[in-house]
Amino acid sequence: MREVTLEEMLRTREERVIRQAEFLSLHKCPLICFTMNIAGPVKCSPLIERAFYEGVRLLKTSLPQKKIKARKIEACHTGCEMLIAINEDSAVLKELCTKIEEATPLGRLFDMDVIDQNGEKLTRKKERCCIVCGAEGRGCSARRLHSISKLREVTQKIICDYFKEADREKLADLATQSLIKEARTTPKPGLVDMDNNGSHKDMDLDMFIKSAHALTPYFKKCIEIGQNYAEYPDEVFQKLRQEGLLAEQAMYEATGGINTHKGAIYSMGIICGALGCLWSAEKEVLRADEIFSMCSRISKEAVKDDFQSIDYSTAGGRLYLEKGIRGIRGEAAEGFPSLKNIGLPALKKALSEGFSENTAGVFALLHLIGNVEDTNILSRGGEEGSVFAKSAARELLSNPPFHDLNEVRDLDKRFIEKNLSPGGCADLLAVTYFIHEITNEL
Repeated sequence: MREVTLEEMLRTREERVIRQAEFLSLHKCPLICFTMNIAGPVKCSPLIERAFYEGVRLLKTSLPQKKIKARKIEACHTGCEMLIAINEDSAVLKELCTKIEEATPLGRLFDMDVIDQNGEKLTRKKERCCIVCGAEGRGCSARRLHSISKLREVTQKIICDYFKEADREKLADLATQSLIKEARTTPKPGLVDMDNNGSHKDMDLDMFIKSAHALTPYFKKCIEIGQNYAEYPDEVFQKLRQEGLLAEQAMYEATGGINTHKGAIYSMGIICGALGCLWSAEKEVLRADEIFSMCSRISKEAVKDDFQSIDYSTAGGRLYLEKGIRGIRGEAAEGFPSLKNIGLPALKKALSEGFSENTAGVFALLHLIGNVEDTNILSRGGEEGSVFAKSAARELLSNPPFHDLNEVRDLDKRFIEKNLSPGGCADLLAVTYFIHEITNEL
């Protein structure tokens, strides 16, 4: 990170005044000049820049876009700046900018100056407080009561605390929306979708959507656990497990006792925990391999212990003891190889070939059904059902290009006739959507 010299700062201020004058002359309307209030010689860094673009986002969502005549954004080592010419009353703009500055602690780092069409800068009704001690007015700054190192420390904490919470909210919402997207993906052989309830007489689409929303606080908590215990990944899994039990209660309350998302609670919870462990305020986008590796790291030993004490009391336990099938626990411990090697590549391939997201999801699901040992299918249909499901899915995929969803609907009928439901693959599809979203879109 490059430090700014006094000469550079003075030149930057002069150039800013010139740009403002040019905007006023050209557009003949009030201006908003947004910069960051950063103490010390380092005026721009990945962290500062992310905070600046959050301010840009807040302005964009607050301003009447149709009234904006022009805007210009610059981000360089001398600082970040956005200049907006907007055909709106300057007093209204000042009130709006002040609200943004005062809405969150992060806003304390925003300088959103409003300049009227005559070139006069509007002043705040009340001076801002000291960023360190909260004292009113500019006394601390004028007397330099706080060191640059202290000011930088507080600045960094403000930014990190803001994004730590904001990212939890955003990621938890994306996890929920991924569950809903999976439920709405249509057609899905044997599963609840927008066509029918598949092989399930006690579930429907509305129940799945309601269940997904009930799990949002759980996903947020899982991310928080990862953030708070990132230095102790061995502890993360046990804390996730405790929250998972509470999440199951929330699911059952939302569905009237029906198991809609138990598998997703496990897999999505571990992935959210891994995201928390990897979280950084400076690094918004992660690579999928980083996420999968962290999932394995936080779950491997605990899963190993689970398998050493497993018994015949559950369907999963019986399948492991009789056939060595490790199910979703094995997936997590191994870093979700079915997502890495099957679900995610299939989804990306279909999207890259121009298919809609829904069709790409169906394509990815068929790949998962054709290649994954789904414990739900094994529990319902035994080895015969599993062989049928895999071979039928592979047959549909064997004649590219894949596009005929009516063939998938025909397969749906056959799954329903045989009472097969690839619920494990459905959970993997939801997580595939989630991983694709967070590694490509954020």
